[in-house]
Amino acid sequence: MRPAACSWGLGLLLAAAQLSRQQPPQLRPAFTCGGILSGESGFIGSEGFPGVYPPNSKCTWKITVPEGKVVVLSFRYIDLESDNLCRYDFVDVYNGHANGQRLGRFCGTFKPGALVANGNKMLVQMISDANTAGNGFIAMFSAAEPHERGDQYCGGRLDKPSGSFKTPNWPDRDYPAGVTCSWHIVAPKNQVIELKFEKFDVERDNYCRYDFVAVFNGGEINDAKRIGKYCGDSPPAPIISERNELLIQFLSDLSLTADGFIGHYKFRAKKLPTTTAPATTTPPATATLKPTVALCQQKCRRNGTLESHYCSSNFVITGTVITAVPRGGSLHATISIINVYKEGNLAIQQAGKNMSAKIIVVCKQCPLIRRGLNYIIMGQLEEDGRGKVLPNNFIMSFKTKNQKILNTLKNKRC
Repeated sequence: MRPAACSWGLGLLLAAAQLSRQQPPQLRPAFTCGGILSGESGFIGSEGFPGVYPPNSKCTWKITVPEGKVVVLSFRYIDLESDNLCRYDFVDVYNGHANGQRLGRFCGTFKPGALVANGNKMLVQMISDANTAGNGFIAMFSAAEPHERGDQYCGGRLDKPSGSFKTPNWPDRDYPAGVTCSWHIVAPKNQVIELKFEKFDVERDNYCRYDFVAVFNGGEINDAKRIGKYCGDSPPAPIISERNELLIQFLSDLSLTADGFIGHYKFRAKKLPTTTAPATTTPPATATLKPTVALCQQKCRRNGTLESHYCSSNFVITGTVITAVPRGGSLHATISIINVYKEGNLAIQQAGKNMSAKIIVVCKQCPLIRRGLNYIIMGQLEEDGRGKVLPNNFIMSFKTKNQKILNTLKNKRC
């Protein structure tokens, strides 16, 4: 059983007390909206911290440490409006001061581990909307030696033709709690990157919610470009990038840890398309999503039962509809996941401990779903991991009493 987290009220008091101890009374900062900071170390915080931050604000902090050092940012406290996709109030952290790689986006009360820039500059930006607010955040920046070994330093830019990356403390002892690492691998334009994990042991969880490794095509953390998310003690299968950049993110929370991992990468030439497999021979996956008159004008009636549809469905989840947007004759919905019973290759996004998935109801009136309600959703999957629900797929309102039968079906061999 995972230990319960301390209350955030206590966390706020501890953060304020720590800041008070480290700053003489006459030097305690009054936090304003953004600023330019330089030096070996210092604090940044949301406007008015520890009071509630203002609405409709956009604050930017530019941090510079001495040449030859790298910036390390450690959040001491964070309390922003919670949303599983961090769409409303959030803090973004970037390498450099302009057009840099995004190291992460954070909201809610989940405190990430230390974030390490590739160089001596970092940009932090906080955006709030017109609605719900919180107490904001406070973070400490400091200067560190590049490639410094230690409990909280890891990540960086990798641009040699081959190399390795590993968790802090590997192989001597377990990786530490509360760490965030991002390795940005960049190959020449005409090459791709092959990635293999030699050893792998990251805290196990069915949905990799606590400690995990995520791999992304491109140079930033972007769920639309995520190749996979991994935990447990089985190394992921070898990965080949689509283009010349990969981003590897490792995150450990403040609880259990494990041995960690070591991985290797190498650059290789991009294979050119051959004339024997023209692109026109395979229709795009999205073509099957278009509603047709014949498909969508049939009488909408749910047939069958949970049991009869379970095995024929590519994915089975329970969740709350948080957005439902009509597009053409279809409905594009975002589902905040309550539980996953059959995952397939469903693209599941995560922010903190919250998980969500995108589905398309091909005929928007059948089956009918409404925002704010809970459903059992069964359907098919596109190649890109989006869920697809056709009129003959199974959707019904979710009630707690349904959990028993779903748990039984989860253990059923199809």
